[in-house]
Amino acid sequence: MGYASRRKDTKIAPYHRRNAGEDRMRAVIGLVAVAAFAAHAQTPPAAFPARNVPATFFGTVVDDPYRDLEDVKNPDVMAWAKSHADFARSQLDSLPGYQGLRSRVAELDESATASVGTVRLDGKGTLFFTRRGARDNTLKLYQRDTKGGETLLVDPDDWQKETGKPHAINYFAPSFDGQLVAFGISAVGSEEASIYVMETASRKRIGEPIDRAQYPAISWRPDSRSFFYWRQQKLEPGMPATEKYQNGRSWLHVVGTPASADVMVAGPEVTPRMQVRRTDFVFVFAPPGSRFAVAVVSNGVQREAAMYSAPLASVGKPDTPWARICDFADKVTWSAVHGDDIYLLTYRDSTRFSILRTRLSAPDLAKAATIVPASERVLVTLQAAKDGLYIEARDGAVKRLMRRAWGAQAALDVRLPLEGSASLLATRQDVDGAIVGLSAWTRAREIHAVNRAGKVTNTGLQPLGAFDAPTGLVTTEVKVKSHDGAMVPLSIIHRADVKLDGTNPTLLYGYGSYGFSEDPNYQAMRLAWLERGGVYAVANVRGSSVYGYDWYKAGYKTTKPNTWKDFIACAEYLIAQNYTTSARLGILGGSAGGILVGRAMTERPDLFAAVVPLVGVLDAIRAETTANGVPNIPEFGTVTKEDEFRALLAMSSYHNVKDATAYPAVMLIHGVNDVRVDYWHSSKMAARLLAASSSSKPILLNLDYEAGHGIGSTKQQRQRQVADYYAFLLWQTGHPEFQRH
Repeated sequence: MGYASRRKDTKIAPYHRRNAGEDRMRAVIGLVAVAAFAAHAQTPPAAFPARNVPATFFGTVVDDPYRDLEDVKNPDVMAWAKSHADFARSQLDSLPGYQGLRSRVAELDESATASVGTVRLDGKGTLFFTRRGARDNTLKLYQRDTKGGETLLVDPDDWQKETGKPHAINYFAPSFDGQLVAFGISAVGSEEASIYVMETASRKRIGEPIDRAQYPAISWRPDSRSFFYWRQQKLEPGMPATEKYQNGRSWLHVVGTPASADVMVAGPEVTPRMQVRRTDFVFVFAPPGSRFAVAVVSNGVQREAAMYSAPLASVGKPDTPWARICDFADKVTWSAVHGDDIYLLTYRDSTRFSILRTRLSAPDLAKAATIVPASERVLVTLQAAKDGLYIEARDGAVKRLMRRAWGAQAALDVRLPLEGSASLLATRQDVDGAIVGLSAWTRAREIHAVNRAGKVTNTGLQPLGAFDAPTGLVTTEVKVKSHDGAMVPLSIIHRADVKLDGTNPTLLYGYGSYGFSEDPNYQAMRLAWLERGGVYAVANVRGSSVYGYDWYKAGYKTTKPNTWKDFIACAEYLIAQNYTTSARLGILGGSAGGILVGRAMTERPDLFAAVVPLVGVLDAIRAETTANGVPNIPEFGTVTKEDEFRALLAMSSYHNVKDATAYPAVMLIHGVNDVRVDYWHSSKMAARLLAASSSSKPILLNLDYEAGHGIGSTKQQRQRQVADYYAFLLWQTGHPEFQRH
């Protein structure tokens, strides 16, 4: 599972054996916690006592003065973290402009009539989708028939009423005939989903839930009464947390029978005809309209996958005759099935990708036909429908939609009503057309249906709200020269009346991992920043794939420094062009984007006024000791290999903090229930900065005890988080409404 949430708890290893000195340290922490809680909320909590736990890798000694904060179950550590969370909350709540900003963020967010998440189709063309209404706190699952009638199927609030805890729908899949829907639901942002099955006509739940089903890998069989799913292994007492995502398997479940009767169909030591490591994930799919099943083998984070095919009727029986379609070395990153054919998106011949076709009955990649050749555009993804193959393609700052009709000789552009970002939301191999999301930097996403004739119709699933198409905003697309001459795309959004005089509070955002690119998107809450004269800038640094696979690999493991150096170049550009100054520039990055903003700050602390790492990866050296750290080794590296250790040390913000350095203001935001990035990344970084920074600027640890990585957060949690980081940045960039006098 990637640190990011776009693709598809860690219980920390037990506190190591203590000696008398450690017992004294625990007593000190206890006194610190008591003192902090006794103090007024505006009094900064005491520092956490440093106790270095050095480690040596390939002759290099790596210090770790706040290793004790990893023991998040230790009562003293918990008390210290809570005291800092309370202090951060008091600091934000007492800012003069905070309450007004938070009210405005809520008003903007709730102005939208609806916000749609995932969309799926059944074999009759019925739409299934998650949507959050204007007054809803969570996404709910609905069904819309071909005549437009809608039915509410799953409301997470029902689970909250039963348990007292907020719940969220993680994923769902309708059966072929639409009479059943399987869905995963989890509590308090944990992503620890259990699968439920519901009759769509009666809303009656069938059978018992299936736990340990974190991934959205449900695939119904044509009988509409059974499905494949992936399940992680059960951690037995004494097993380390790093085993959590290893040795998982795919299963076949028949609706109405207990999970104990399910048949194991793929996984390590299950399918001898596949090459599957203990750390691999194997997902089995039954594509509509095909006689074959497809198994996808992934390591969890890399885009490349190995794939196998077998007759669908043979899956679940002894010695299923799986035939290899492609291996990791074939550089295939996506696929779609139509009948007996599989279409493969690959960068084998071009880093901008091409599409190949081979047969599922006798796959042979060496003889595969090129269906869509490489071009200047970057092919992003593909989906099959009854009328053709639909393809997303990135063309500079625009993402377009193409279709290659079955039997046609070329893929042609679908004419769309908006030039910005086109994203494929749903197709189905036995249904004509596609469901597509269209958005831009200054216009919210609307959901359209494309029919076989190429006609595009607004579905009305997500009507524009009062603030979803604002006027008076300007978007500028530029390319910024980085440290080595690479040209980095930078998108800049602001009010048309903003003067380029260097006085504007500016927020620079970036990510730069897993090949994820920042496509044009709109969020009404962003207006709360822009209305106050703020500039909002988004950098597509290396590590994204905005220019294809080579752009991604130029910000990966040993080349990772390019990501924050590109980001620094974009910051310098904004200053040079008089958008802002270093005293008015803040940066924001989430999850793996924590590497980006953390290292930009530690390399150039003079360049920024404020930094917000959001659920950030900040201690890259210790990351692989966590449950989700192991699956991320292919993306970032391991300390067991010298070149990768040195790359991890270079990208670890925590280990690059220097004593007696004037660091900018920092607010570290984290959900305590995060299963992707353990929250001790933020607490360790906070402790280190508090000890090292020679400036008087605040270091805040902002923790949410009912949130995780952001997946499953309620609307109110999202609103508060956005208000928190906007207020913090406006405070630290000198906006007059947010200054204490």
